[in-house]
Amino acid sequence: MLFIVNPISGKGSKSEIVMRLESAGYKVVCTQYPGEAEVLAREAKEKRIIAVGGDGTVNEVARGIVGTDKILGIIPRGSGDGLALHLGISHDFNKALDTALGDNIRLMDAAKVNGRFFFSVCGVGIDALVSKRFADSGKRGLVNYLEQAVKTWIDYVPEKYTINIDGKEWESEALLITVGNSDQWGNGAKVTPLADSCDGILDITVAQKFPSFEIPELAYRLMAGNVNKNHHVHCYRGKHIVITRQSEGPAHVDGEWFNTGTRLEIDIIPSALKVLVP
Repeated sequence: MLFIVNPISGKGSKSEIVMRLESAGYKVVCTQYPGEAEVLAREAKEKRIIAVGGDGTVNEVARGIVGTDKILGIIPRGSGDGLALHLGISHDFNKALDTALGDNIRLMDAAKVNGRFFFSVCGVGIDALVSKRFADSGKRGLVNYLEQAVKTWIDYVPEKYTINIDGKEWESEALLITVGNSDQWGNGAKVTPLADSCDGILDITVAQKFPSFEIPELAYRLMAGNVNKNHHVHCYRGKHIVITRQSEGPAHVDGEWFNTGTRLEIDIIPSALKVLVP
């Protein structure tokens, strides 16, 4: 068993966690640069790989073992921890550790956007720009994320997209388009509330621009898991999704932004990853 710890994920020091794990006799490696967790997981001889960090760390570790017999465990220590919450993994360290040491294995789906793996959500639009600004700010935590979201909302202009889901195509102006393997961005905000990471299909949420006075209602629905009942939000399901926009810009996968071109091609990979759940 190998624990891969991201020491800068979320907030707070991870040194106490490392000390506890090492004193219990477990093998622990702390990452030193982005992408290292993927390499460590891929090259590890251990069969059970435990990611200690946020969604970005989980994504890296999962990329290193997807499609193999290795098993992913998660001890959530990030800013959002969307996949862990979706899977029912506790943020309490001892409970999460019990899950990681247990034997309840679920075979979950993976997905790719332009060849890049994701396991929770990906998307374009205002949330991708918020992710970029959040990363560029150099600060972590929910408060800073909300600050970046408010600043972005004030001056954001929705883009025009062509959306193709399993061959059905239409055009739409959208505030955001999110494709979910899991049901949420993180912190319980369920942007694709009907998503199931084990059903072999992706859920797509297309949100159109709405007036500022409706933000409280939409925020409530996000947290309540019924944002799909708002008339500005449209939800779909599919296995092959192509999103085309007029200009290149940011997109996001599992909480991390990246720059991409005008075309995003997204596919589901059923039953691709073994993960430990409660």
